[in-house]
Amino acid sequence: MIIALACLVAFGALFYTLAVRQQDIPEPIPVSPIHHLEDRKHAIYDNLRDLQFEYRLGKLSDGDYQQTKLALQRELAVVLAETEETIKRLGLQQMRVAAENPAAKPQKTSTVCPHCKATFPKPLKFCGECGKAMA
Repeated sequence: MIIALACLVAFGALFYTLAVRQQDIPEPIPVSPIHHLEDRKHAIYDNLRDLQFEYRLGKLSDGDYQQTKLALQRELAVVLAETEETIKRLGLQQMRVAAENPAAKPQKTSTVCPHCKATFPKPLKFCGECGKAMA
């Protein structure tokens, strides 16, 4: 009896796992057409930063450092050119300009303590200078 029940549960779990319907599969998340270029750009910047760090530690000679740095900078120039070309080709320039528009960014607000007149970049419940309540 127990063996039959265990087999039934095992077959039920196997059937449930393998019987996935097409409508149950979620739609894939759309990826930006320049996402892979942005990833490559960040990787090159990381490589340049690591290269400079290793050079400062003395792990690289002057010649090796300059040669590798120049190769990474050339690769970065190609990636940046491809990014700009893709943006122009797809008409994404308007989206990028709107995202970089300084008028769209929220203005920085500062909070002033009513007791000691100290200013802080973020709103606080208590003053960081005198310790009194800001309200």
